[in-house]
Amino acid sequence: MHILIAPNAFKNSLTAGEAAAAIQRGLTRSRLTASTECFPVADGGDGTGDLLIQRLRGQRISAQAHDPLGRPIAAEFGLLPSHTAIIEMATASGIRLLNRAELNPLHATSAGTGDLIRAALDHLDRATDHLIPAGLDHHARATPNHPARRIIIGMGGSATVDGGTGILRALGASFLNTHGQPLDDLPAQLPDLDSIDLSDLDPRLAATELIVLCDVTNPLTGPQGAATVFGPQKGASPAAILQLESGLQKFAQIILRQTGIDLASLPRTGTAGGAAAGLHGLLQARLVSGIDYFLKLTNFESALDDANYVITGEGGIDQSTLRGKAPFGVATHAKARGIPVIALTGRMPRNPAPLRPYFDEIICINPQPLPLREALALTAANLERAAQDWADRLASTH
Repeated sequence: MHILIAPNAFKNSLTAGEAAAAIQRGLTRSRLTASTECFPVADGGDGTGDLLIQRLRGQRISAQAHDPLGRPIAAEFGLLPSHTAIIEMATASGIRLLNRAELNPLHATSAGTGDLIRAALDHLDRATDHLIPAGLDHHARATPNHPARRIIIGMGGSATVDGGTGILRALGASFLNTHGQPLDDLPAQLPDLDSIDLSDLDPRLAATELIVLCDVTNPLTGPQGAATVFGPQKGASPAAILQLESGLQKFAQIILRQTGIDLASLPRTGTAGGAAAGLHGLLQARLVSGIDYFLKLTNFESALDDANYVITGEGGIDQSTLRGKAPFGVATHAKARGIPVIALTGRMPRNPAPLRPYFDEIICINPQPLPLREALALTAANLERAAQDWADRLASTH
């Protein structure tokens, strides 16, 4: 028997790799005779870039960037041999970089991620300069005869709701009011936006394929939009949420007027406080399901070849899991091959019925209700115990 262990991170507790290792320890301690393989996964959220760099054996490159409040920091991105860079938005623009008192999405900026994109372009230049035709402007698109650089961005875990304006400004874009003056305090001033000037945009972006790994399907604006849904967890007050929503609506209107791209209700544009919207609308970035792209890039299908069971999981499993979260992606691929899927979670769904077609068993790892702080501290131990208990039950039937 062979068991593939493919969990996502358990938020605020364990990385995906740590979770996989804990599950593997539990299986090893059980009475079940089985081989195991750890294949930690991610869906575009915080940690996706690190996993991709590890799995694809990328090179880590140090770079100078700015945190969400504009302070200089040292950060990293990954380089692959295939003219590809991997950037984790949370590395320079993440909520984990701020303490609770510093959270303020009206003034937090994604500029640090733009710094990393520019640094990645500098490194990719050395490998691709001879492939880029001279004279391309920022409206040009790469073609099969002109191979593009590729930059993959995992966008989860940001501290920002700026529509990606910080990224875009770091790459040369200007956001202007009705008097043609730059708006410097973004996203707070986004409601005053009248035009976007791309004349100084880094020309190398014209021959660069941008792929944004999205861990949510939320649109940019509206009741399920970036400001309303994600603003509170990033520190936005009710008044700030209204201001952010107004700014993102104006941002979408200006992009529609200048490019013809209607972002307002487009799925996935609400990712990372709307950063996905800005990059799609102005840089033609491709917005993809983070887990689907991750599984394809890491050849997950090959790992399924010998699997008799797949164990996945994350901190919470509920109906939102079915909207493109990592365990859903893992389960979809496994069930298509007829492989049973076991989900381990710290929080059971209130209504498991919609999940039953994808998960053969959903197991709460907490033996009893616990305060959140205590549950987080015991996640590794509880994952081990839950995996061992499941394997012992399976052993008794074989």
